[in-house]
Amino acid sequence: MQNLLQGNGIKGRDTGGKKSQLVITSMSYINLLTQLKNAQAAKKENIKVFFSKINETIAKILAANNFIDSIEKKGRGVKRILDIKLKHEKGIMAIKGIKLISKPSRKIYIGYKDIRPVKQGYGIMVISTPKGIITNKEAKKLKVGGEALFEIW
Repeated sequence: MQNLLQGNGIKGRDTGGKKSQLVITSMSYINLLTQLKNAQAAKKENIKVFFSKINETIAKILAANNFIDSIEKKGRGVKRILDIKLKHEKGIMAIKGIKLISKPSRKIYIGYKDIRPVKQGYGIMVISTPKGIITNKEAKKLKVGGEALFEIW
């Protein structure tokens, strides 16, 4: 059966408005974390995710804290991607677990006085603050709170 919305000049209605597009873009880091977790379970060497500034910032934080090996931007314009090389030693992957704290349906905010170590200091919490996306250790040092995005260990 012929698709009525394609090829005959009839335009279909846009089901996603600006609000739904905003949610998808602001929560793109969830896709990055899910791909990281699945690639670790499948023992992949690297993954490719679409480029966004939040994905790039989170990947840089993970690389600085030795959870991933390296990141590389590839492509131009809307076809940009991040190529992320996963870190492992002797078959043991660097990421043991990921816990999403804030979700699209529920945002969790945390003050700097309430920030605690993750897994007794072996993990990090990533927090979106007015000073940018930073780890729990940096937020405690800068005495700034914000939206708790996720924990990784």
